[in-house]
Amino acid sequence: MPEPTVVDATVVDATVVDPTVVAADYFQSYSVVGLLAVVGVLFVAVAFGAGRLLRPVVPTPEKLLTYECGVDPVGEGWAHTQVRYYVYAFLYVIFAVDSIFLFPWATIFAAPGYGATTLVEMFIFLGFLAVGLLYAYKKGVLAWT
Repeated sequence: MPEPTVVDATVVDATVVDPTVVAADYFQSYSVVGLLAVVGVLFVAVAFGAGRLLRPVVPTPEKLLTYECGVDPVGEGWAHTQVRYYVYAFLYVIFAVDSIFLFPWATIFAAPGYGATTLVEMFIFLGFLAVGLLYAYKKGVLAWT
């Protein structure tokens, strides 16, 4: 059987396919994504425009005051805040995000042939977390005073 000679077309499974059809199918999926993006942007623009047209605009001195938990602002705007609260927050975020990595590990661990490898990798990962926690403890970050 002679090989098919093709000029300006693509051979797929011994059948000749027109490249314009392949390109049209390819770009059709991108056009759907583009159309959804345009609809999303238009939806947000219409919502913001409607809000701007429908809301009442009556500025009063009370509305222009800074609102802070129901207490009228008194004094200057600078307040002293302990840095340790931010450190606790950062440590929480770090360990919370790192704990998310345990879920994919648990699904791979059950797969046949991956048990020992993933177990060693997870203990290495938990070791890094333990070293970080030990470092924070040694620096006195975890001492609540």
